[in-house]
Amino acid sequence: MIIEMRRKARNFVRQRRKVLTPALICLLVVESLLVGGYLLINIGRNDKVVPSSVAVSTRVIAKTKPPKPTVQAITPIPANDYTIPAISNGLAPVLSRIPTAEPVVFLGIDDGIYQEPTAAALMKANNVKASLFLVYRFIKTNPSYFADLSARTGSMIENHTYDHSWLTSLNYDQQKQEICSNADIFTQWFGRRPIIMRPPGGYYNATTQAAAATCGMQAVIMWDATVNNGSLQYQVGHGLRPGDIVLMHFRTTFVEDMQAFINAEKAAGLHTDLLENWLPNSATD
Repeated sequence: MIIEMRRKARNFVRQRRKVLTPALICLLVVESLLVGGYLLINIGRNDKVVPSSVAVSTRVIAKTKPPKPTVQAITPIPANDYTIPAISNGLAPVLSRIPTAEPVVFLGIDDGIYQEPTAAALMKANNVKASLFLVYRFIKTNPSYFADLSARTGSMIENHTYDHSWLTSLNYDQQKQEICSNADIFTQWFGRRPIIMRPPGGYYNATTQAAAATCGMQAVIMWDATVNNGSLQYQVGHGLRPGDIVLMHFRTTFVEDMQAFINAEKAAGLHTDLLENWLPNSATD
């Protein structure tokens, strides 16, 4: 009985296989074609399917990358064609002009006895800056005037001694006292120590140079042109030359003298520069 049932079951399976096998083969072929086509279409793509919205946003980001920063070249500031010599053998150098071919002229204004109210405006309007060689005895009642003049015009406050004495009549210690004490006071008043000096009347000797160097002065400044009563006087020639150092004073004729200097400067095609910019360390701070 059991054997007969097994035989009938085997026959049934054989009959079903004959019917199903062609259909199964067809299904397998179709399935293989679909899978193969999918693989061909997706060759080179990532395993994961990227939603279209994400793909679009990725393309937009790629197109809107920020530009690379542009590095601008820095133009170097050209060096002067001359540098004031450094202190040598304990002596500050003496200069009456700067040997330069550059179109510059240097103005030094001395003493500080008269304080012209319009000085800053006149100088600023004409781009004039100067080394202000001041004397303690002359400016002690109103040093703020010169602090303001310096700040508004870019001028530098420098040393013209404490009492305006003729230095050649003094010994080393006395000259040192005249120069150093003035520099010490100005450092307290103006927040910067003078670095150049002009001897009163232009009188100096080797002792002056030594005392000046000891007090921190990097140069003794003379001149080769002067302004008086609205006109210029030249030691050489009949007009300003590149590198000339012009002597002027704080006098009641300040406006006339300054205008005469401005006219001569423009006629020569020059502009003012600071002597301090031509020192070895260019110390204008």
